[in-house]
Amino acid sequence: MEDRHDDHLNKFRPLSGICLLYFSKLLRHENMVSKQETQRQTILHLWNNGVRQGTQIHKITNIPLSTIYDNIKKLKKNGEVGQKRGSGRPKKITGKFSRNLLRDVRKDTSVSTRTLTKKLCKNGLEVSHMTISRHLANHGYKKAILRATPMLTAAHKQKRVEWAQNHLNDDWSLTLFSDETAFQLFRNTVQRWYKKERPIRPMPKDRTKIFAWGRFYIMGKTSLFCFRRIMNAEFYVEILQNHVPQIDEMLGDDWRFQQDNDPKHTSRIAKEFLRDNVPEVMDWPSNSPDLNLIENLWAIVKGNVERRMPKNLNDLERFMVEEWNSIPETVILGLVGSMKKRCELIIENNGERISY
Repeated sequence: MEDRHDDHLNKFRPLSGICLLYFSKLLRHENMVSKQETQRQTILHLWNNGVRQGTQIHKITNIPLSTIYDNIKKLKKNGEVGQKRGSGRPKKITGKFSRNLLRDVRKDTSVSTRTLTKKLCKNGLEVSHMTISRHLANHGYKKAILRATPMLTAAHKQKRVEWAQNHLNDDWSLTLFSDETAFQLFRNTVQRWYKKERPIRPMPKDRTKIFAWGRFYIMGKTSLFCFRRIMNAEFYVEILQNHVPQIDEMLGDDWRFQQDNDPKHTSRIAKEFLRDNVPEVMDWPSNSPDLNLIENLWAIVKGNVERRMPKNLNDLERFMVEEWNSIPETVILGLVGSMKKRCELIIENNGERISY
């Protein structure tokens, strides 16, 4: 298992090349005056690109863990990695940067803080997502949508705590996460920046859907399987029959399969197929989308697809596949690396819903 773990880590070595390139750019910057500042800005750059575990940043950059954790603490508290000077810390976003930021939000109310961060960085100002959110909040902007979420009973919460305790120290590198979801034409769930009243967008009554089944593990994603029919237990088994052999080729005979407790997944024929063809199927707590990593990927893909405004089903399916394929490996790495923290939070919160 140790050799297998080392092999997995070796496949992430290309990240170190990216980081070294970023280091060299910082060192050539005319305002860069110290090794400490170089390290701070490198940590911020990786943080803004989805690498948020201290050990992951250390493996990529070789920056001391103590330095990394100190800067992560500052990021979480202040939204930036620079040293705080006095009680009246000057604003990070001022002048033309502030004007351009507010203009971008007025122009596109669904723009993400990640996109705004990249724009500011391109223009010479590197700040975190949290700094941007705070700056917009100071100018009266909010961003939120109401989401339906399963209700948790006392029994559900107890099961979630027990599950988190049992899997707290798991090695997640050989877990294949899977799920299906529906994509809809004219979807209207992108978060939008607004003041006072939400903009009202006309919606057709009949919005056709395309369904997708996806799966991924620490080394990346497999291809997205799209279909245009309702999934039942028989069709789910048919999908598994067509894709499990490919998974075996990738992962060998030492992996485990994750799925939620949807009735299709737990049907008799699905259980029989999985028992005979998959090395291990994970137990999974009910009503726990906050533990299911693939939910985060669906949110990314759906948001990006909606922003491209597909006009028909062919556009919709093409955008689905393109956006799924474009999710970077750093996002996958960050999600898998978050499982231990998710388990810890479930335990700390006595099984209540966590913010993931």
